[in-house]
Amino acid sequence: MNSLRALLGLVTMLLGIACAPLAQADDAITLTPIQIGEHSWYFQGESGAASAANKGFMSNAGFVITDDQVVIFDTLGTPALAQGMIEAIRKLTDKPIKLVVVSHYHADHIYGLQAFKALGAQVWANKRAAIYLASDIARQRLAQRQEELFPWVNEDTHLVAPDRPLDAGEAFERGGVRFRLIDAHGAHAPDDMMLLVENDRVLFSGDLFFDGRVPFVGDANTRQWLKALDSMLDTQPKVVVPGHGHASKTPQNGITLTRDYLLDLRRQMGDAVADLTDFDTAYEAADWSRWAKLPAFKAANRLNAYNVYIQMEQEALKGAQ
Repeated sequence: MNSLRALLGLVTMLLGIACAPLAQADDAITLTPIQIGEHSWYFQGESGAASAANKGFMSNAGFVITDDQVVIFDTLGTPALAQGMIEAIRKLTDKPIKLVVVSHYHADHIYGLQAFKALGAQVWANKRAAIYLASDIARQRLAQRQEELFPWVNEDTHLVAPDRPLDAGEAFERGGVRFRLIDAHGAHAPDDMMLLVENDRVLFSGDLFFDGRVPFVGDANTRQWLKALDSMLDTQPKVVVPGHGHASKTPQNGITLTRDYLLDLRRQMGDAVADLTDFDTAYEAADWSRWAKLPAFKAANRLNAYNVYIQMEQEALKGAQ
């Protein structure tokens, strides 16, 4: 019996040794940056919602290599993805990563922050990020992602507050490259921020611009969002990198898709509110055929419609006062 136990123990140990390299290979995340300007690059996430299958890689992030440092825009949705960003950047340059600009505090853009903080990078974000960080929603979303995206989001994943909360947009320079932060708060999120790389005319827009998929509206102020879209082209970008989807050299197309979707939500839900139709009835009767085949429709559209329904009720009440 003792001999059998010893044999089983040896087999288990050998299997563990044999499987360890495979587990490490399976866990490895390799990201490929796409160059969009002399100094500017981005990582493009997959279409659809975050899942364990896609390792949470469903949003975009960017970086800019200047003469003396690297500037990051967003950090993707898991610490492992952020580490993949760092490793990909290190293949291009050994310049220090000094600054991270956060487009807005939503889970798929911020859970990689801790990997960059470990390098000593400073985090800049709109001061209204404090609203999210102090909310129950932030804690609930982290718990949800720890369950749904395990092991990519786990008990070691934590929220990182900005080192420099910004009250408004501003211009700055790093290593010979000029940047402009554009404050668009209260549109998609309370703390929206875009980053223009002036030397390259590349605009990192965050989730104010979606390409090829249904936008996530969440608690966005759609009226403000539409204004932000109308003014986005004022920066005269050569390339716009959205929060999700392909970078666009013809950004008018993506802007039109996002604008049309928001207008359609407001029209259909606004009509329902005006007719005193309850949400469930209104949603089932609505025509979603234009959007139904887009990625993330099933995951996002009903929640988007509900939030816009509530928003249209609030607008109607204000108008009646």
